[in-house]
Amino acid sequence: MEQALREAIGVVLPTVRPGLVTGDKHLRDLGADSVDRIEIILEVTTRLGVRDPMSSFSDIPDIDALVDRLSQAVRA
Repeated sequence: MEQALREAIGVVLPTVRPGLVTGDKHLRDLGADSVDRIEIILEVTTRLGVRDPMSSFSDIPDIDALVDRLSQAVRA
């Protein structure tokens, strides 16, 4: 899950160094604007085969929580 998210971040934000992607950060902390955040979510959910609506990812506080949410969606 975490690796797929890191790869999606790398696709959308290629200038972000992988070491900056830590669980306590929000995608905004990495320089992602609202469109970037949507693209990252679309990229990672496509990779993982998750079909949850985008709205289910709107209140995620940080990368750790996003990984948890993705894990729940994959198990569902």
